[in-house]
Amino acid sequence: MLHPLKKRSPLKKHVALALSVATVAGAAVAAAPAGAAVPAAAGTPAAAPAAAPAVLRWTGCGTTRYPSLQCASLQVPLDHAAPQGRRITLALTRVPHTAAKSQGPLLVNPGGPGGSGRSLAPYIASTLPKDVAAQYDVIGFDPRGVGRSEPALDCAAGHFDPVRPDSVPRTVQAEQANLDRVRAFAEACQTRHGDVLPYIDTVSAARDMEAIRAALGASKLSYFGYSYGTYLGAVYAKLHPGRVHRMVLDSVVDPDGVWYEDNLAQDRAFDARHRAFLGWIAEHDAVYRLGTDRDEVEDRWYEMRAALAAEPAGGKVGPSELEDTYMPGGYYNGYWPVLAEAFSKYAADGDAAPLVAAYEKFGAVAPTAGNGYSVYTAVQCRDSAWPADWNRWRADMWRTHAEAPFMTWNNAWYNAPCAFWKTEPLTAPDVANADLPPALLLQATEDAATPFGGALAMREKLKGSALVVEAGGGNHGVSMGGNACLDEKVAAYLRTGAAADATCTAQPAPLPSAGTREAAPSAGGAALHGLLGFRS
Repeated sequence: MLHPLKKRSPLKKHVALALSVATVAGAAVAAAPAGAAVPAAAGTPAAAPAAAPAVLRWTGCGTTRYPSLQCASLQVPLDHAAPQGRRITLALTRVPHTAAKSQGPLLVNPGGPGGSGRSLAPYIASTLPKDVAAQYDVIGFDPRGVGRSEPALDCAAGHFDPVRPDSVPRTVQAEQANLDRVRAFAEACQTRHGDVLPYIDTVSAARDMEAIRAALGASKLSYFGYSYGTYLGAVYAKLHPGRVHRMVLDSVVDPDGVWYEDNLAQDRAFDARHRAFLGWIAEHDAVYRLGTDRDEVEDRWYEMRAALAAEPAGGKVGPSELEDTYMPGGYYNGYWPVLAEAFSKYAADGDAAPLVAAYEKFGAVAPTAGNGYSVYTAVQCRDSAWPADWNRWRADMWRTHAEAPFMTWNNAWYNAPCAFWKTEPLTAPDVANADLPPALLLQATEDAATPFGGALAMREKLKGSALVVEAGGGNHGVSMGGNACLDEKVAAYLRTGAAADATCTAQPAPLPSAGTREAAPSAGGAALHGLLGFRS
């Protein structure tokens, strides 16, 4: 969803893990019977009676850092309403429990939609206190269409190649160029993956989670999801409340805004977070030499944007690429020093090289990144209806741009293929749930990708849930990233299941450091944010 919930899976810089996948050939798996079945919401595909679950075959795929890691694959129905029909394959990883008594599986998801969860499992297992990790089989999975799951979607290579049209369509020609681009992406998705697009959605992914639970032979599962993963977890809980043991939701999607309204809320929140970054630069004017007042620094920012529209830096960084480069700073303030340095060198010294390097680090799309964006788009466009009349988009975006110019139009084009999507949308289910054990929600007050109001809305819907607030925090994905207060709350909850409202103080903002001027690796959880990626 930041593109927000995503911006992009395509932009995700995952920590590399050499993960081999052991295939379970011909395994027939569908959703196992739930402890408490819930009727599908209108427009939501219903599940058919379940077939017998398969048994997962785990093989070692450990790395030097994570030697106990195991891999497997699982076949599930493409259409859960037709379990004897075509099957697709999910790729999984596991860090097995080591305690004498296990609390069962803990499925983890990094968000997206379109994020790969296979690498997140060993990270979570190694970051939790040893006594807690020992009690769980920590399970990562690539949701349908993602990564090593098959088939993997990739609609159109080169969709984010620079230099793209200016995201802000100040002329009819600029708007048309952007419209042509997003329409071509939607058409390419239909041409390449039209047979599977009706089944790439959150409800289907939640039914896959139930198939994973059944294949694991567990009566219940626990879940730990970030960003979009919070919505996925809530949908699973709606479908199968009797199967939930524990549920941790970090950086919470507003379930009432899926997805068009959530993206408009993101636009405003990202603008506020970007202004916080510019204010931080002003506080360190002795280093960055861009002004001592935030408004002054903001003027310099938009002067830089205008200059790049006239002459892209290094033939790569125009205004759209500039936004892509600086948007990650809205996710994680540990990136602020290197982003500020690039801004300073360009605006104060006329040196474009650091800006191009920052684009390559944060904004450029890797050759494999089209998969994440393709799944992101397929899920968001299918989950719920988007305006079909472009006049509605235009009016809403210009209205929002007037108060939040930093990312509104960039985010609009990221999601605009949904205006031309051929697959009929579903109706998003109401995730209100009074049948769950207490869930634990965590949220930073200044989070841009999933604004704070979403956590409040989800807390109201999940009766008995507790909310841990990171007061003053602006990062997206706050637990298991170095804030001891938050991390301790998660660990205690996973131990006992007891959840209570609490407030934790945010970690301090980074400081410029001599030489590289990058934040310390421990500041705010650089490793975690490398796994969660941007726009997720």
